[in-house]
Amino acid sequence: MRVGGLASGIDTESIIKDLMKAQRIPLDKVTQKKQYFEWQLNDTRSANRDLKDFSTKLFDNMILSKNFNQKNVTVSAPDDVSIRSKGNTENFSGTINVQQLAKSATFNGGQEDNKNKVLDADSSINIKAPGDNSPVKVLLSKGDTMKDVVKKINENSSVRSFYDEETGKIGFTAKQSGEGSIIITEGEAGGTLAADLGIAGSSDTSAKGQDAIFNYNGMEITRSSNTFELDGMEITLKAANNKDITFNATTDTEKVFENVKQFVDDYNKLIEDLNKKIREPKYRNFQPLSTEQKADMKEKEIELWEEKAMSGTLRGNPELTSLLTSMRTALNSSVEVDGKQVSLSSIGITTSKDYSENGKLIIDETKLKEAISQNPENVQKLFGFEDKVNPEKSGIARLLRKEVDATQQVLQKKAGKVGDSNKAFTLGRTLDDMNKQIERFEDRMKMVESRYWKQFTAMENAIQRANMQSANLMNALGGGA
Repeated sequence: MRVGGLASGIDTESIIKDLMKAQRIPLDKVTQKKQYFEWQLNDTRSANRDLKDFSTKLFDNMILSKNFNQKNVTVSAPDDVSIRSKGNTENFSGTINVQQLAKSATFNGGQEDNKNKVLDADSSINIKAPGDNSPVKVLLSKGDTMKDVVKKINENSSVRSFYDEETGKIGFTAKQSGEGSIIITEGEAGGTLAADLGIAGSSDTSAKGQDAIFNYNGMEITRSSNTFELDGMEITLKAANNKDITFNATTDTEKVFENVKQFVDDYNKLIEDLNKKIREPKYRNFQPLSTEQKADMKEKEIELWEEKAMSGTLRGNPELTSLLTSMRTALNSSVEVDGKQVSLSSIGITTSKDYSENGKLIIDETKLKEAISQNPENVQKLFGFEDKVNPEKSGIARLLRKEVDATQQVLQKKAGKVGDSNKAFTLGRTLDDMNKQIERFEDRMKMVESRYWKQFTAMENAIQRANMQSANLMNALGGGA
């Protein structure tokens, strides 16, 4: 603790404090600049996250064709057959006639003395079910109960078994339906475990599995399961009635429309946010506040001040400005389909004529739905078509994504991402340099403050000595009598 002014009566601490304020002016400027760069870093990363989200949506919603292949499928006998589109780009229709459903093989075995049975030795059994290329060995251990046996069979083979404690019987059902039998044999040469459990043999004696048999548009087809994919559809057979069932699939115009509308909404929001960032005013008279300045202000005053101080960190940002221009150019491109050029305007999407909206997209709903209904494949190609030879002729979503991803990479080199070392990006290296500069300033401030105290202490000592000499002289001259 330093106490000054005892001899001189001067408020040394206040004087040194005021002197240090003047000395700290360059340090405060560096600290303010560092704070501004930290705000700029956060805002750049925020913009980059927005670009990444938009890029992901472009790929998931506009490039993957499944979002343009939404179909409404009607079936004349939905209780007998259900059909779901699985990637058809065109509308389709046809007939299906089901003669036989697929069934799983079953096999019942076991005997009365299996009740409460415990295996008296390690052993194994071989189980082969439809779909297996070769028998599967199931290892069993001494001391296993019938519940243990069933559990190991279920976990290690292609059948599901069930044990009835009341009768001692075991039932088996193939996990995969289709033509074939369940065959259970002894696992070890000379072993008798399967026979002892009453499960040795084949489901030929119980119930063989069978394939589904149906006629699809005049062609007889078999499948091992009642649910399968065929001709871009997922078909589920529910009943074998041996009658012609018609089906018809048309484009789900509403779903495709909503997908395109979401793209337009996402694009409009992105360019609105980016334009706000690059046009945000910069208030040069509102610099970041120091700790001392905040101490003299109310919380609301600090909030209002920093709102202006943080404004404009990305004003005129060249990367974002260039991106907005590139995106507008991409939107004006077209894709050639069957010798015709398909563009956004041809499907009912145009750019706003209001200059203040900075190129937002506007949808003519009637025209867009008509384009989707008439030829959804053309709409999909406009957005997602990929031309590997001439990438600049690819679909709009691919062109936009290319520009967005390129800007992302540039911004990441500038601002990095959460978790990156400061040395890995430009602003991080700048902040590291400023931290070192601040450390040097603070060390210098300590030295200057120490020098001031030494100087004032020397002055106090000199004054004290002068006072003592004056008192001694007064005493010598009798002035103290």
